[in-house]
Amino acid sequence: MSLKLETFFDKATFTLTYVVNDENTKDAIVIDPVLDYDPASSKVSTKSVEKVLSYLSKNELNLRYVLETHAHADHLTGAAEIKKRLPEVKVGIGEKITKVQEVFSEVFNMEGFESTGIQFDTLLKDGETIKAGSIEIKTIATPGHTPACSTYLIGNMAFVGDALFLPDSGTGRCDFPAGSAEDLYYSIHEKLYKLDDETIVYVGHDYQPNNRELKYSTTIGESKKENNQLSDKTSKEEYIKFRNERDSTLKAPRLLLPSIQVNIAAGKLPEPEKNGKSYLKLPIGME
Repeated sequence: MSLKLETFFDKATFTLTYVVNDENTKDAIVIDPVLDYDPASSKVSTKSVEKVLSYLSKNELNLRYVLETHAHADHLTGAAEIKKRLPEVKVGIGEKITKVQEVFSEVFNMEGFESTGIQFDTLLKDGETIKAGSIEIKTIATPGHTPACSTYLIGNMAFVGDALFLPDSGTGRCDFPAGSAEDLYYSIHEKLYKLDDETIVYVGHDYQPNNRELKYSTTIGESKKENNQLSDKTSKEEYIKFRNERDSTLKAPRLLLPSIQVNIAAGKLPEPEKNGKSYLKLPIGME
Protein backbone atom coordinates (compact mmCIF):
# COMPACT_ATOMS: atom_id res chain seq x y z
CA MET A 1 0.00 0.00 0.00
CA SER A 2 1.36 3.39 -1.03
CA LEU A 3 -0.55 6.20 0.66
CA LYS A 4 -0.85 9.72 -0.70
CA LEU A 5 -2.31 12.73 1.12
CA GLU A 6 -3.92 15.85 -0.32
CA THR A 7 -4.99 18.79 1.84
CA PHE A 8 -7.68 21.42 1.24
CA PHE A 9 -7.96 24.56 3.36
CA ASP A 10 -11.13 26.60 3.83
CA LYS A 11 -9.94 30.06 4.84
CA ALA A 12 -13.43 31.20 5.90
CA THR A 13 -13.58 28.63 8.70
CA PHE A 14 -9.87 27.72 8.98
CA THR A 15 -10.88 24.11 8.30
CA LEU A 16 -8.63 21.43 6.87
CA THR A 17 -10.09 18.68 4.70
CA TYR A 18 -8.00 15.65 3.83
CA VAL A 19 -8.08 13.12 1.01
CA VAL A 20 -6.08 9.93 1.61
CA ASN A 21 -5.66 7.45 -1.21
CA ASP A 22 -3.76 4.29 -2.05
CA GLU A 23 -1.79 5.06 -5.19
CA ASN A 24 -1.82 1.39 -6.21
CA THR A 25 -5.54 0.61 -5.90
CA LYS A 26 -6.92 4.17 -6.25
CA ASP A 27 -9.10 3.62 -3.15
CA ALA A 28 -9.67 6.86 -1.22
CA ILE A 29 -11.29 8.46 1.80
CA VAL A 30 -12.23 12.06 2.57
CA ILE A 31 -11.99 13.43 6.10
CA ASP A 32 -14.02 16.46 7.25
CA PRO A 33 -15.31 18.01 3.98
CA VAL A 34 -16.80 21.53 4.02
CA LEU A 35 -20.09 22.83 2.63
CA ASP A 36 -19.78 26.59 2.17
CA TYR A 37 -22.38 28.67 4.01
CA ASP A 38 -22.87 32.44 4.14
CA PRO A 39 -24.83 33.31 7.30
CA ALA A 40 -25.68 36.82 6.12
CA SER A 41 -27.59 35.61 3.07
CA SER A 42 -28.21 32.08 4.39
CA LYS A 43 -26.94 30.74 1.09
CA VAL A 44 -25.13 27.46 0.60
CA SER A 45 -22.56 26.80 -2.10
CA THR A 46 -20.52 23.75 -3.04
CA LYS A 47 -17.23 25.44 -3.95
CA SER A 48 -15.19 23.48 -1.41
CA VAL A 49 -16.90 20.20 -2.26
CA GLU A 50 -16.28 20.78 -5.97
CA LYS A 51 -12.53 21.12 -5.33
CA VAL A 52 -12.47 17.76 -3.57
CA LEU A 53 -14.62 16.06 -6.21
CA SER A 54 -12.47 17.52 -8.98
CA TYR A 55 -9.34 16.13 -7.32
CA LEU A 56 -10.95 12.68 -6.97
CA SER A 57 -12.04 12.70 -10.60
CA LYS A 58 -8.76 14.04 -12.01
CA ASN A 59 -6.83 11.30 -10.23
CA GLU A 60 -9.43 8.60 -11.00
CA LEU A 61 -9.86 7.77 -7.32
CA ASN A 62 -12.51 5.43 -5.92
CA LEU A 63 -13.98 7.20 -2.90
CA ARG A 64 -15.05 4.65 -0.30
CA TYR A 65 -15.74 6.69 2.85
CA VAL A 66 -16.34 10.20 4.08
CA LEU A 67 -15.26 10.27 7.73
CA GLU A 68 -16.25 12.96 10.22
CA THR A 69 -13.97 13.48 13.19
CA HIS A 70 -17.01 14.92 15.04
CA ALA A 71 -20.16 16.99 14.54
CA HIS A 72 -18.52 20.31 13.77
CA ALA A 73 -19.71 23.55 15.33
CA ASP A 74 -17.90 25.95 13.01
CA HIS A 75 -18.77 24.78 9.50
CA LEU A 76 -21.37 22.73 7.68
CA THR A 77 -20.16 19.34 6.53
CA GLY A 78 -20.06 18.56 2.83
CA ALA A 79 -20.64 14.84 3.46
CA ALA A 80 -24.24 14.76 2.21
CA GLU A 81 -23.35 16.71 -0.93
CA ILE A 82 -20.56 14.27 -1.75
CA LYS A 83 -22.86 11.32 -1.12
CA LYS A 84 -25.46 12.90 -3.39
CA ARG A 85 -22.92 12.85 -6.22
CA LEU A 86 -21.40 9.47 -5.28
CA PRO A 87 -24.23 7.41 -3.71
CA GLU A 88 -22.05 4.34 -2.97
CA VAL A 89 -19.89 6.32 -0.55
CA LYS A 90 -20.40 5.60 3.16
CA VAL A 91 -20.43 8.39 5.75
CA GLY A 92 -18.94 7.43 9.11
CA ILE A 93 -18.63 9.07 12.53
CA GLY A 94 -17.94 8.02 16.12
CA GLU A 95 -20.75 6.04 17.73
CA LYS A 96 -21.22 8.59 20.52
CA ILE A 97 -22.80 10.94 17.97
CA THR A 98 -26.07 9.75 19.51
CA LYS A 99 -25.24 11.72 22.68
CA VAL A 100 -24.65 14.86 20.63
CA GLN A 101 -27.89 14.28 18.74
CA GLU A 102 -29.86 13.86 21.96
CA VAL A 103 -28.59 17.17 23.31
CA PHE A 104 -29.02 19.29 20.20
CA SER A 105 -32.23 17.82 18.88
CA GLU A 106 -33.75 19.19 22.09
CA VAL A 107 -31.96 22.54 21.76
CA PHE A 108 -33.46 22.98 18.28
CA ASN A 109 -36.77 21.25 19.12
CA MET A 110 -36.29 18.93 16.15
CA GLU A 111 -39.55 17.02 16.37
CA GLY A 112 -39.34 13.52 14.94
CA PHE A 113 -35.53 13.59 14.75
CA GLU A 114 -34.08 10.15 15.54
CA SER A 115 -31.12 10.37 17.93
CA THR A 116 -29.89 6.91 16.99
CA GLY A 117 -27.18 7.79 14.48
CA ILE A 118 -29.32 6.36 11.68
CA GLN A 119 -28.51 9.40 9.52
CA PHE A 120 -24.96 8.04 9.13
CA ASP A 121 -23.98 4.88 7.28
CA THR A 122 -21.40 3.74 9.83
CA LEU A 123 -21.03 4.40 13.56
CA LEU A 124 -17.45 3.71 14.58
CA LYS A 125 -16.45 2.16 17.89
CA ASP A 126 -13.30 2.89 19.87
CA GLY A 127 -10.55 0.56 18.66
CA GLU A 128 -12.49 -0.58 15.61
CA THR A 129 -10.65 -1.02 12.32
CA ILE A 130 -12.49 -0.62 9.04
CA LYS A 131 -11.33 -1.05 5.47
CA ALA A 132 -11.92 1.48 2.74
CA GLY A 133 -10.93 -0.84 -0.06
CA SER A 134 -7.23 -1.39 0.58
CA ILE A 135 -6.94 1.37 3.23
CA GLU A 136 -7.13 0.29 6.88
CA ILE A 137 -8.44 2.89 9.32
CA LYS A 138 -8.36 2.48 13.09
CA THR A 139 -10.78 4.55 15.14
CA ILE A 140 -9.55 5.99 18.44
CA ALA A 141 -12.31 7.63 20.47
CA THR A 142 -10.95 10.99 21.67
CA PRO A 143 -13.89 12.70 23.42
CA GLY A 144 -13.72 15.97 25.31
CA HIS A 145 -14.31 18.63 22.67
CA THR A 146 -17.52 16.69 22.01
CA PRO A 147 -18.52 13.19 23.17
CA ALA A 148 -18.36 11.84 19.60
CA CYS A 149 -14.85 13.00 18.67
CA SER A 150 -12.72 10.37 16.98
CA THR A 151 -9.16 10.21 15.73
CA TYR A 152 -8.54 8.16 12.59
CA LEU A 153 -5.22 6.34 12.48
CA ILE A 154 -4.06 5.36 8.99
CA GLY A 155 -0.55 3.94 8.93
CA ASN A 156 1.58 6.51 10.75
CA MET A 157 -0.95 9.32 10.19
CA ALA A 158 -3.39 10.42 12.91
CA PHE A 159 -6.28 12.67 11.87
CA VAL A 160 -7.28 14.22 15.18
CA GLY A 161 -10.04 16.71 14.29
CA ASP A 162 -10.40 19.33 17.02
CA ALA A 163 -8.95 17.30 19.89
CA LEU A 164 -5.37 18.43 19.37
CA PHE A 165 -4.12 21.43 17.41
CA LEU A 166 -0.65 22.50 16.33
CA PRO A 167 1.72 23.18 19.25
CA ASP A 168 1.22 26.96 19.07
CA SER A 169 -2.59 26.58 19.16
CA GLY A 170 -3.10 24.03 21.92
CA THR A 171 -6.23 21.91 22.07
CA GLY A 172 -9.92 22.07 21.30
CA ARG A 173 -12.36 23.90 23.54
CA CYS A 174 -14.55 21.86 25.89
CA ASP A 175 -17.46 24.15 26.74
CA PHE A 176 -20.01 22.80 24.27
CA PRO A 177 -22.86 20.75 25.81
CA ALA A 178 -21.49 17.38 27.01
CA GLY A 179 -17.91 18.55 26.45
CA SER A 180 -15.37 17.81 29.17
CA ALA A 181 -11.86 19.10 29.84
CA GLU A 182 -11.20 16.02 31.95
CA ASP A 183 -12.21 13.76 29.07
CA LEU A 184 -10.04 15.67 26.62
CA TYR A 185 -7.05 15.46 28.94
CA TYR A 186 -7.44 11.70 29.05
CA SER A 187 -7.96 11.47 25.29
CA ILE A 188 -4.75 13.37 24.57
CA HIS A 189 -2.48 12.46 27.48
CA GLU A 190 -3.42 8.81 27.83
CA LYS A 191 -4.33 7.90 24.24
CA LEU A 192 -2.83 10.17 21.59
CA TYR A 193 0.42 10.72 23.52
CA LYS A 194 0.82 6.94 23.80
CA LEU A 195 1.20 6.68 20.02
CA ASP A 196 4.72 6.54 18.56
CA ASP A 197 6.50 9.90 18.67
CA GLU A 198 6.99 9.69 14.89
CA THR A 199 3.23 9.53 14.27
CA ILE A 200 2.22 12.46 12.07
CA VAL A 201 -0.68 14.49 13.50
CA TYR A 202 -3.05 16.12 11.01
CA VAL A 203 -5.21 18.75 12.67
CA GLY A 204 -8.76 19.86 11.90
CA HIS A 205 -8.01 23.58 11.87
CA ASP A 206 -5.13 25.98 11.60
CA TYR A 207 -5.94 29.44 12.94
CA GLN A 208 -2.51 30.77 11.89
CA PRO A 209 -1.65 32.65 15.12
CA ASN A 210 0.49 35.76 14.63
CA ASN A 211 -0.28 35.54 10.90
CA ARG A 212 2.18 32.71 10.36
CA GLU A 213 1.96 30.64 7.18
CA LEU A 214 -0.49 27.78 6.95
CA LYS A 215 0.51 24.50 8.59
CA TYR A 216 -1.54 21.38 8.99
CA SER A 217 0.70 18.77 10.60
CA THR A 218 2.95 18.12 13.55
CA THR A 219 4.06 14.93 15.28
CA ILE A 220 3.13 13.25 18.51
CA GLY A 221 6.69 13.78 19.77
CA GLU A 222 6.60 17.51 19.00
CA SER A 223 3.16 17.86 20.57
CA LYS A 224 4.27 16.15 23.77
CA LYS A 225 7.20 18.54 24.12
CA GLU A 226 5.82 21.80 22.75
CA ASN A 227 2.02 21.98 22.85
CA ASN A 228 1.36 25.27 24.62
CA GLN A 229 -1.71 24.02 26.49
CA LEU A 230 -1.11 20.32 27.09
CA SER A 231 2.38 18.80 26.99
CA ASP A 232 3.23 15.41 28.41
CA LYS A 233 4.36 17.23 31.57
CA THR A 234 1.01 19.01 32.14
CA SER A 235 -1.00 17.61 35.07
CA LYS A 236 -4.68 16.87 34.77
CA GLU A 237 -5.51 19.50 37.38
CA GLU A 238 -3.46 22.17 35.59
CA TYR A 239 -5.08 21.44 32.27
CA ILE A 240 -8.66 21.33 33.54
CA LYS A 241 -8.20 24.64 35.38
CA PHE A 242 -6.64 26.28 32.33
CA ARG A 243 -9.16 24.89 29.85
CA ASN A 244 -12.23 25.82 31.89
CA GLU A 245 -10.96 29.35 32.59
CA ARG A 246 -10.05 29.93 28.96
CA ASP A 247 -13.31 28.51 27.62
CA SER A 248 -15.31 30.86 29.84
CA THR A 249 -13.86 33.78 27.86
CA LEU A 250 -14.56 32.40 24.37
CA LYS A 251 -17.44 33.47 22.16
CA ALA A 252 -19.65 30.92 20.43
CA PRO A 253 -18.37 29.96 16.96
CA ARG A 254 -19.82 32.16 14.21
CA LEU A 255 -21.59 29.23 12.51
CA LEU A 256 -22.49 27.24 15.63
CA LEU A 257 -26.28 27.32 15.25
CA PRO A 258 -26.57 26.52 11.55
CA SER A 259 -23.69 24.04 11.63
CA ILE A 260 -24.67 21.78 14.45
CA GLN A 261 -28.27 21.18 13.39
CA VAL A 262 -27.10 20.18 9.91
CA ASN A 263 -24.09 18.18 11.04
CA ILE A 264 -25.95 15.95 13.51
CA ALA A 265 -28.01 14.94 10.45
CA ALA A 266 -24.86 13.91 8.52
CA GLY A 267 -24.96 17.11 6.49
CA LYS A 268 -28.51 16.75 5.24
CA LEU A 269 -30.29 20.11 5.02
CA PRO A 270 -33.81 20.34 6.50
CA GLU A 271 -36.61 19.08 4.27
CA PRO A 272 -38.17 21.82 2.14
CA GLU A 273 -41.47 23.22 3.40
CA LYS A 274 -44.61 23.81 1.31
CA ASN A 275 -43.03 26.77 -0.47
CA GLY A 276 -40.07 24.64 -1.55
CA LYS A 277 -37.58 26.34 0.77
CA SER A 278 -35.57 24.77 3.60
CA TYR A 279 -35.26 26.59 6.92
CA LEU A 280 -32.73 26.46 9.74
CA LYS A 281 -33.80 27.23 13.30
CA LEU A 282 -32.23 29.91 15.47
CA PRO A 283 -33.24 29.56 19.13
CA ILE A 284 -33.43 32.93 20.87
CA GLY A 285 -31.79 33.32 24.28
CA MET A 286 -32.20 36.19 26.75
CA GLU A 287 -29.41 37.48 28.97
